[in-house]
Amino acid sequence: MTHPRPVLPGLLDTEAIRKDFPVLDREIHDGKRLVYLDNAATSQKPRQVIDALSGYYERHNANVHRGVHVLAEEATALYEGARDKVAAFVNAPSRNEVIFTKNASESLNLVANMLGWADEPYKVDERTEIVITEMEHHSNIVPWQLLAQRTGAKLKWFGLTDEGRLDLSAIDEVITERTKIVSFTLVSNILGTHNPVEAIVRRAQEVGALVCIDASQAAPHMTLDVQALQADFVAFTGHKMCGPTGIGVLWGRQELLEDLPPFLGGGEMIETVSMHSSTYAPAPHKFEAGTPPVAQAVGLGAAVDYLSAIGMDAIAAHEHAITGYALERLSAIPGLRFIGPESVEDRGAAISFALGDIHPHDVGQVLDELGIAVRVGHHCARPVCLRYGIPATTRASFYLYSTPAEVDALADGLEHVRNFFG
Repeated sequence: MTHPRPVLPGLLDTEAIRKDFPVLDREIHDGKRLVYLDNAATSQKPRQVIDALSGYYERHNANVHRGVHVLAEEATALYEGARDKVAAFVNAPSRNEVIFTKNASESLNLVANMLGWADEPYKVDERTEIVITEMEHHSNIVPWQLLAQRTGAKLKWFGLTDEGRLDLSAIDEVITERTKIVSFTLVSNILGTHNPVEAIVRRAQEVGALVCIDASQAAPHMTLDVQALQADFVAFTGHKMCGPTGIGVLWGRQELLEDLPPFLGGGEMIETVSMHSSTYAPAPHKFEAGTPPVAQAVGLGAAVDYLSAIGMDAIAAHEHAITGYALERLSAIPGLRFIGPESVEDRGAAISFALGDIHPHDVGQVLDELGIAVRVGHHCARPVCLRYGIPATTRASFYLYSTPAEVDALADGLEHVRNFFG
């Protein structure tokens, strides 16, 4: 079905960009061209990242930091070079503030465990409070629940409005003088909501609480400036931003990384070891025990190069246009209900919805038969589904290679779903 397509300002040259992504040429289910709309779960990888990974393994593979032979020195240079690229990408004041982890979940667990083992003034115990939000990914809920259970701290959270935004009406009662850490998502993976960082950070700073931001759904899609955020920690993951799986990032303020204890012990994170005690290396190595994800870091560095060459502001403008068009097209489908903000303003490129009484799993299966890949379920954000009284949602999420034609395919596919289920 053809539709009169409006001219969308700010679109990238997707025809050229898509040539960098081999998987987007795939045909599935008897010759149907793949329409990939599951980017909030993981993005596809450009040839430049794939080549960086294979090139590392073909020519430079070795363990880092320990050897004096050529391959070890080359591997170390590539690994630490990736750290430099990530530091520049997020405008970190120092490369030593960039810690490599295996994903954002590990980054957030790292923060929670550092605070759980810390001395004053960072100590979390039964006298203190931890604040999160109802829209968090499970990775930013469960670590804090575990910390509260171990320490006796009280876990509190901001609720959600009917429109899918944080309810900050009682911010002074939620974030109090007892609050030790406030951890929240910059952009929701299920609702698409872009949260008001300034108001939350300002209140946290008033009471002396630390701030941790989950930027997993922000780093791939917009300029991420850790200094402008004024947070104490920022976590994100590589596989959602054109990088490989198995690599995540935790940025932390230098003085905090110096003061807080390590979470994992082992090789490379030490300075001296005896049978009686150990001293630790300076950050970031203090928090990178054992053989790190070297190849994955190299791949992430290549992804940072790729995204930076296109420009994060240009990517954000493209996604703004695509998301606005998607909201317009989907809003015309009878029985479709958005779960999250219905306006394109102050939101990311993930759109969750319910389609009448049709279960999201059925929606996803029928769309898959048409070659359209979306996400179904609670998206590791089950409290959101409970808040809105739904078992799950269907989620379409866009990226720099998404096109208006793919939005049309999704809208047509959903009409087919409606007809299929009567």
